[in-house]
Amino acid sequence: MKLDLTDVCTCENREVTKEVTIEAASFDSKLGVFPIIEKKPFDLHMVNRENKQLLITGETDVEIAIPCDRCLEDVPTEFHLKFDEVIPLEGADGTEEETEEADYMEGVQLDVDRLVYHEILVNWPMKVLCQEDCRGICKKCGTNLNRQDCSCSKTELDPRMAAIQDIFNKFKEV
Repeated sequence: MKLDLTDVCTCENREVTKEVTIEAASFDSKLGVFPIIEKKPFDLHMVNRENKQLLITGETDVEIAIPCDRCLEDVPTEFHLKFDEVIPLEGADGTEEETEEADYMEGVQLDVDRLVYHEILVNWPMKVLCQEDCRGICKKCGTNLNRQDCSCSKTELDPRMAAIQDIFNKFKEV
């Protein structure tokens, strides 16, 4: 969703609150495409600070389905997003770094989906588990070990000891 902020950006010390919605159906990143399960409309409060800065504040909750790191089952993960952005306005003395970071602001157009994307990216969890004691999947047959046990051999040999294992196998009595 794109918001036209002409009325806020052109009037000094103007404050506006608008109800916005997230239009994106999924969170697309280098990690993959994750469906957004639940999103709610929320209020964004915008303040023009003496024609120098635009302050954007608001908060919302978003729920995204992320695969478990061990068994690959989808885990509904809730993100509480809090927006507190300061964007230098055109004509104000702002550093180039500040304007480069605000890629969700193009002139007087605010891209709400892009703003939300950045907040989700910053809050993305390092590890997602369906449960603390998730057993994962079998490395040989791919069975989800949380649902059922498999009959695969559980012993894993150290590959550095393979030469010694070959010696034992050669001299094994039949």
